[in-house]
Amino acid sequence: MKRLSQIVRSRSPALVALAALLLLASSFSYQAASPKKKLVFPQDHFSHPDFKTEWWYYTGHFETESGKSYGYQVTFFRFGLRDRQPQKGEPLFTDLHMAHFALSDKQGKKFVFWERANRGYRDQAGAATDRYLVWNEDWKVEAQGQNHVIQVRHQDVALRLNLTPVKRPALHGNGGYSQKGEGEGRAAHYYSFTRLKTEGEFEIGGKTERIRGQSWMDHEFGSNQLAEDQVGWDWFSIQLDNNVELMLYLIRRKDGSVDPRSSGTLIYETGSTSPLRFRYFQVEVLDRWTSPKSGGNYPMKWRVTSPSEGIDLEITPVFPEQELDTRRSTKVTYWEGAAQVRGVFQDERVKGVGYVEMTGYVGKMKM
Repeated sequence: MKRLSQIVRSRSPALVALAALLLLASSFSYQAASPKKKLVFPQDHFSHPDFKTEWWYYTGHFETESGKSYGYQVTFFRFGLRDRQPQKGEPLFTDLHMAHFALSDKQGKKFVFWERANRGYRDQAGAATDRYLVWNEDWKVEAQGQNHVIQVRHQDVALRLNLTPVKRPALHGNGGYSQKGEGEGRAAHYYSFTRLKTEGEFEIGGKTERIRGQSWMDHEFGSNQLAEDQVGWDWFSIQLDNNVELMLYLIRRKDGSVDPRSSGTLIYETGSTSPLRFRYFQVEVLDRWTSPKSGGNYPMKWRVTSPSEGIDLEITPVFPEQELDTRRSTKVTYWEGAAQVRGVFQDERVKGVGYVEMTGYVGKMKM
């Protein structure tokens, strides 16, 4: 959506009228995340329109019948605008809905992505509050029984995935209340399905193949997460071959330091979890890469250690060029890509796969 200053300079009477309406004070205020809220399932898979920002985030790895390996990302975002609507009358629209779909061809070292943005009216896009269904035009994710079903297509590329949870949802932070910074409400409600058995079909160039793999799903909602001195985050999801998973996030400040409220979660084979406070783990950058498109200088290899948990892992992207320029939807440039993992967990050699997300390397994130 155009910025208000751009709209006001426009000669279009309709756009000027829209700007005037959006500038009117609204009596609506979004809820802040609270440690008093207890997550309840399946209801908390559904949309939470009383919170300003919400996303449903799927990443994963799969192999085709012919032996090709891919990473994928399918994400649905909801950004609330109810607080910008006029006090009287029906709102123009209450939400913006964005979606990203990306594929990483591991052998071919090729990365492609697509994006969508729609206002939430006339069924163009939306997120249901009475069931798990989120869509943006013909892209959608929905619950069918206990499974998550994803359908996305762009021209001759399509994914149809059936995801079966292997473990119960892992609650991050304090029972799903994930603090991001200092102060009340600088937080989100956050949980993950850390291991989803993945089956389905992959279509490309007129050829369709059956696929198998594993996925990770994040669902997060809040209203006021990042503080003024925070520029972005580095996020890691790791799935080890011993059926253990690890989530870590680092909130970066303007001065280059990491906010001490950064944290993680260790998920054991049984599905039980152990929170990891920032002082109990370290993330060392081993290599860097500069994007020729955006100029962003990203970390590109890491060593993650936690002596108290017996963790010593090396995370390496399958290739560097996995950057998304989403100026036509979420209006940010960020890096999100498939990675390989190897190392030691509690004195045993392990390997695995992961996904890494890095924001704020090409301009400050706004949330």
